[in-house]
Formats: sequence, C-alpha cells, structure tokens
Amino acid sequence: MGFWMADALAQEGGGGAAAPGAGAGLDFLIMIIIFFALLYFMIIRPQSKRAKEHKKLVESLSKGDEVVTNGGVLGKVTNVGDTFIRMEVSEGVEIVAQKQSVASVMPKGTMKNA
Repeated sequence: MGFWMADALAQEGGGGAAAPGAGAGLDFLIMIIIFFALLYFMIIRPQSKRAKEHKKLVESLSKGDEVVTNGGVLGKVTNVGDTFIRMEVSEGVEIVAQKQSVASVMPKGTMKNA
C-alpha cells in the first residue's frame, strides 16, 4: 500500500517538489546503458572470442591432422590449400572441403577407433 502513497504525494506537487517525470529520462538512459552492457558481455564478446579461436584453428591446419567438419565428416588432412583442404575419409577415398567448414581437430588415432 505504501507505493500508492508515494504516487499520490508526488502528484500533489507539494512545496519544493520537482516536476513529475523530471528524472524519468535519466532512469531510462541508465536502463538502456545497462541493457547494452549486458548484451555486450553475454552475447557479443563470447561470439567474437569463438570467432577468433576458429580462425586460429583454421590457420593452424596442417597435413596429418584428423578433423571433423561441420557436416560431421571425419577425415585426415592430406593437403592444405589457401581456401580448401583435401581429406582422406577412408582408405583411398578423398574429399575436398572448405577450410572454414572444419569444426574441430581431433586427437591423433581417432579415425582408427571410428
């Protein structure tokens, strides 16, 4: 009930009281700043961090690495070009994929266990 009393007293405009809504603009501005700070720390910053890690992974690909693509294909890198890699997915079977499609580098010997 006390919160209604505060509204009623504010509407009376008693002696020396500020005009109604005078601080509302500042409150809104602070709320927007806090919202964008949360947006930055919860969405933008982690996404840019993941993008940097993926770029580093793609640049470090070398012959002999066992990788998994975004499509789920497991293979051993046999040739690394500027934008494409050649992977051996089975004995005598090679495919060509974009370097950007590599999701992760697996530990050596993963293909033998699969």
